Amino acid sequence: MCGIVGYTGYREAYPILIKGLHRLEYRGYDSAGVALLDESDNSLSIYKAKGKVSGLESIADSRPHSGCIGIAHTRWATHGLPTENNAHPHQSENGRLTIVHNGIIENYAVLREQLKSKGYHFRSETDTEVLVQLIQYTVDTTGEDVATSVRLALGKVIGAYAIVVIDRDNPDTIIAARKSSPMVIGIGEGNCEFFIASDASPIAEYTTKMVYLSDGQIALCRRGEELQVLTLDNDLVKVKVRNVKLDLNMLDKGGYPHFMLKEIHEQPSCLRDCMRGRIVEDGKRVVLSAITEHREELLNARRIVVVSCGTSWHAGLIGKQLIEQYCRIPVEVAYASEFRYSDPVIDDKDIVVAISQSGETADTLAAIQLASERGALVYGVVNAVGSSIARNSDTGTYIHVGPEIGVASTKAFTGQVTVLAMMALAIGREKGTIGDEEYENLIAELLSIPEKMEKVLSQDGRIRQIAEKFRDKHNALYLGRGINYPVALEGALKLKEISYLHAEGYPAAEMKHGPIALVDEEMPVVFLATHYGLYEKVISNMQEVIARKGRILAIVTEGDETVRNMVEDVIEVPQVHSSLAPLLTVLPLQMLAYHVAVSKGLDVDQPRNLAKSVTVE
Repeated sequence: MCGIVGYTGYREAYPILIKGLHRLEYRGYDSAGVALLDESDNSLSIYKAKGKVSGLESIADSRPHSGCIGIAHTRWATHGLPTENNAHPHQSENGRLTIVHNGIIENYAVLREQLKSKGYHFRSETDTEVLVQLIQYTVDTTGEDVATSVRLALGKVIGAYAIVVIDRDNPDTIIAARKSSPMVIGIGEGNCEFFIASDASPIAEYTTKMVYLSDGQIALCRRGEELQVLTLDNDLVKVKVRNVKLDLNMLDKGGYPHFMLKEIHEQPSCLRDCMRGRIVEDGKRVVLSAITEHREELLNARRIVVVSCGTSWHAGLIGKQLIEQYCRIPVEVAYASEFRYSDPVIDDKDIVVAISQSGETADTLAAIQLASERGALVYGVVNAVGSSIARNSDTGTYIHVGPEIGVASTKAFTGQVTVLAMMALAIGREKGTIGDEEYENLIAELLSIPEKMEKVLSQDGRIRQIAEKFRDKHNALYLGRGINYPVALEGALKLKEISYLHAEGYPAAEMKHGPIALVDEEMPVVFLATHYGLYEKVISNMQEVIARKGRILAIVTEGDETVRNMVEDVIEVPQVHSSLAPLLTVLPLQMLAYHVAVSKGLDVDQPRNLAKSVTVE
C-alpha cells in the first residue's frame, strides 16, 4: 500500500527511482510521482501522473531532467481522489521542502485549519501536504534546521507515517522517518550513496547493507557521511546494519504473462524451500528453532490466539484445526483489525501467533504490540525477512517462499499453511499428543505435497476451459466442510479480488440456513469434496444444490466417479492425508480465479482498489 523510493549519491537518481517504482507496483497504487533535485542550480523537477508508473515515465522521459538526489512515490488514495494533483511528491508553500509519505495523519484536519489560519495555502486534498506545510511552519517559526524541524513537527502528528523529505537548500541530504509504516535504508559503498525504500525489493540490486528504521526514528542520509539515526526525543541511536540478499530473478515474471500465474506455479518449489532444513533425519522429524527455544512456553500455553487478516486469516483457520487436533491446545482465530479494539483477555499464559505475508500489516502489527504489553509470547509467521512483525515478535518462523508480487496472495498462503502444519507436528511431538506412527506418516505426506501440487498444476488448460463458464456470471458460492471450509473462503476471496465477481464461502451445511435461496440454474457453486470424514455429508449438500438446478464445479479426490456422475464439472487432486488437503484443494481455486480474470481482460497482478501490503488501518 503506497511505495517510496529515494536516492542520494553520485549516480543519476531518475533511473534508480523509476526502476524502484516498478519494483513496488505490487503494493497497489493509483497514481505516481517523482521529484529530482539538480545540484548545479538547485532546481527541482516534479512529475506526477494518475494511473501507472509507465504513464509517469512517459511524462518524465519527454522532458529534460537531471540530478543525483530524488524521491519517488506510488500512491494508494486515502485522503482525496486518485488525481494528478493529489499524487505525491508534495511541496511546502515556499517550494523549499518536498515530501513523499506512506500512512495516514489522523489529526490532519485540525493541523490543516491551524496552518490555514496562519496564512498557509493548500493545493491538494491530502494529509501529506499538511505534513510538509507543518514542517515548513516549524522551520519558519523556530529557526531550526530542517532535520530538527521534521523531528519537532512529527511530535505533533497523530497517526502512521513513513516519510522522506528533501530540502532544496541542502541538496546532498535526505531525511527519512517512520512510525507504524515500513522504511528501509540501503547503504552504498563508503557511505557515498544512500537508497531509501518501503521495502528491500527496489534497492536490493544496489546494496545488501540495509538498515530498518524502528518506530519513532529519524534518519539523516548525508552523502559521504555515516548514516545518523535519532529518536523523536533527539537521542542518538546505534545503527544496526543487516545483510539482506534477495533473489532478483524472483522479482521478474520469468516468462509468465503475470506474476500471479508465475507464483501459482512456483508453489511446489516454494514449499520445498519452506520445509528444507526443518524436516530432518531423513524425513523423520520436524525441527523449528522457535519451538526449541521457547519449548516450555509453548508446551504450557493455556491457549493460542492467531491474529491475521484476509488470506492469512484463512490460513489461521486451517492452523487452528491442525494445532487443536495434534497439540490439544485450544486455538482462537481473530481478525487483527477487531482484536486490537476488543480489549482481549490476554496474559502471559497465552501464545499469540501473528500471520502476515508482508510482515507490515498495520492491524496485525498493532495486535501483537497489544499482546506483548499484556505479557503474551508473540510468534510471527511472515514471509518478508526483517519486516516489522518479524522484528517485533518474540520468536517465529519465516515461510521462505520468496517475494510475492501479485496482489492476490497464492504461494504465501500455502507457505503459511505448511509452516502451521510443521508447527503443529513439532509441538504435538513435544507434548506427546501425537503418536509416533501418525507423526511420521504426516511428515511423509507433507514431503509428498510438492510433487502432488505439480500434478494439480498440470490441469491448467482444463481449468481455463471451466473458467469460461464463470466469466459472465455475477455471483458464486464456495462450499466446504471441516479443513476444507477455510479453502472455500480463500477460493471465494480470490475470485472477488481479481475478477470482481461476487463470491461467498460458507460451511457446506450452513447453505441451508440462507444462501440456498440464491441457488438457481445461473449460479455456479464450487464444492470442496475430497475424500475424508465428512465426504458423505458433502455429497448430501450437493444433492440439495442439484435439486435447485445449481451448476456445480467439484474439487474431488483422484478417481472419484460418484461425484463425477453427479455434477457438471470436476477437477481432481491426488489422494492426500485429510489434514493436508488444503495445500492441494486451494490450487484449482487459485487457477480458476486467475483464468476468469484473464478472460475478462482484467489487471490480474494489480486489481483495483487493493494493495499488497496494507500499512494503514
